[in-house]
Amino acid sequence: MHVKVKKLTETSKLPTRGSVFSAGFDLYADNNVDITIHPHETRKIGTGLALEIPDGYYGAIFARSGLATKEGLRPANCVGICDSDYRGEYIVAIHNDSNEDRIIEPKERIAQLIIMQYPHITFEEVDELSDTSRGEGGFGSTGK
Repeated sequence: MHVKVKKLTETSKLPTRGSVFSAGFDLYADNNVDITIHPHETRKIGTGLALEIPDGYYGAIFARSGLATKEGLRPANCVGICDSDYRGEYIVAIHNDSNEDRIIEPKERIAQLIIMQYPHITFEEVDELSDTSRGEGGFGSTGK
């Protein structure tokens, strides 16, 4: 699959893979100076990139495991969804879950992008749904 990428700034960096078999592509902060994220604060960090994702796919933006576990930084919405018709800059809202200031350095890897396929779905309104053994049980009804 080919995904068209437009660099919106001279300083932006194209997504890269950490290894040959990585599912995710690292997204880089497009900043020229350190950005401080205070404890329990969210900051929007631009990537300087716009993408053209093919119809039937979307871009899912996930946390980088190293930033999340070592620094307490993650996408504020946990998983970002970039639809195939979106042509604006990919911006990652980073939340600091830690109790210390965290720094996003210039060109730091801030998230990972996975291109995922989805089915085209239509909803059909009905009066009744089929019965299952679980029924309407939720929120721990099958165990803890």
